[in-house]
Amino acid sequence: MKVKRGGGGRVVVLVLPEVNLLDLAGPVQAFDAAAHLGAPYRVEYAADTPEVVSAQGLRFAGLGPLGETGQGDLVLVPGHRVRAPAPGELMVSATVVEWLRAACRAGARIASVCSGAAALGEAGLLDGRRCTTHWSLIDAMRRRYPAARVQDAVLYVHDGPVSTSAGISTGVDLALSLIERDHGPELAAAVARQLVVYLRRSGTDGQISVFLQHRAHLNAAVHRVQDHLAQNLGAPHTLAELAAVANLSPRGLSRAFTATIGITPLEYRQRLRLELAATLLAETGLTVEAISARCGFRDPRHFRRLFTTRYGMPPSESRRGPGAGRPATR
Repeated sequence: MKVKRGGGGRVVVLVLPEVNLLDLAGPVQAFDAAAHLGAPYRVEYAADTPEVVSAQGLRFAGLGPLGETGQGDLVLVPGHRVRAPAPGELMVSATVVEWLRAACRAGARIASVCSGAAALGEAGLLDGRRCTTHWSLIDAMRRRYPAARVQDAVLYVHDGPVSTSAGISTGVDLALSLIERDHGPELAAAVARQLVVYLRRSGTDGQISVFLQHRAHLNAAVHRVQDHLAQNLGAPHTLAELAAVANLSPRGLSRAFTATIGITPLEYRQRLRLELAATLLAETGLTVEAISARCGFRDPRHFRRLFTTRYGMPPSESRRGPGAGRPATR
């Protein structure tokens, strides 16, 4: 797989006392799967003691110290078993609080899973930021961190360099979202397939990318064609060529696509090409003609008509004005 180069380097996992195993294992496995698919993630583990016992009784030994972090690093804080602190008592150690503050000052991204948001709150990293946590802790978070803008009914929230997720399994959703931000939707979709999970989006996020929208299925032949199209959008494709990729007849491939994702292979290809074009219009200075050619449209006039039908505006209008970006999908 061709991995879109972007962010992603060290993932430093802060292992707190009584860490919840799924909060740690889920996102870590997502980043590990991304690394095996070519992304430059390196997972490390750190704690303020060399040995930590999880909430489920599993003992972690040989953990690294709380070393320096900085630009390009991601600090991941899995949830831990939370107990109400005594008046004036921190919910995590003062060493952890200062380490998190220093990491943020140095330019590291910070992400928490479930109750791991409490560590961020203790460090003041949630002040003025939108954030979330496990549903059972929402009210307590609002009381303890009144400057935080705690959201409920969302899977995860990104606010600047700080990301937080809701309960337990949403740590995987958060990790997939961070992988998508770093390396694009194709890799996020591939990781989701490796983990056999559905790609989901928070209610506060924008429209799901078409690169991800039709990937929550287990039809291997359709996945092969989807991967082939995503990696070769500028190339011409006949239905017969795509059928050969799937080891199906052209009619069989059309039936499989329609039954699995509700559209034909060539309709799916067109949607991918138009979304790539919208991204190039928003993020590059390429001409409309150059973008049309790069996305596999032989006739720029035909491309303009399709783009206008899809997004409600011609390509030239989609990049105009301050803050202009990718148009909303209709």
